[in-house]
Amino acid sequence: MENIITVEHVTKRFGQATVLNDINVSFEKGKIHGLIGRNGSGKTVLFKCICGLLNIDSGKIQADRTQLGVIIEEPGFLRQYSGKRNLQLLAGLSDKLHMNITEVMTLVGLKDAMNKKVGKYSMGMRQRLGIAQAIMEYQQILILDEPMNGLDNQGVKEMRELLMQLKEKGITILLASHNREDIEVLCDQVYEMDAGKLKVRAQ
Repeated sequence: MENIITVEHVTKRFGQATVLNDINVSFEKGKIHGLIGRNGSGKTVLFKCICGLLNIDSGKIQADRTQLGVIIEEPGFLRQYSGKRNLQLLAGLSDKLHMNITEVMTLVGLKDAMNKKVGKYSMGMRQRLGIAQAIMEYQQILILDEPMNGLDNQGVKEMRELLMQLKEKGITILLASHNREDIEVLCDQVYEMDAGKLKVRAQ
């Protein structure tokens, strides 16, 4: 068993409010880890701390941030350009492109919308494009906050299949979802966040 992310005694406060309260958790490599909890329970804040988007007040986080592919809020793209062009521009900012852009857009179900302007994409299509961006550099860890948002039933089914394919390639996935069915179907390990505390849910 190899842990790819370790969080030790992490506390995060905003003013007087303690949003993460002495969090201790390790995420095993090559598995899908699910986080459940109500809005405001701290799931997104924990993800942002792991990614380095927020500083912690105390504790320690060990994670190779060069290997992180992240969707935490609705992905921001240039609406006047096509999905394919957006990915080409992002790829130009990095020398880490490992996957052909047409291939990755096909993988996430956007083959027929590659040349369509992102401004005409549905919210679900933008979610798919965000996942395409996260995986086109073949990152080894994906952190996905509500990746099923805006997807219809068919889209949810396809996204679940995609995440299982990525797991089979050895990618570690941290997934927050309000949909318990997503969590039950996909996750090897489930954690529940409540009032800034994290506990492992018995399988």
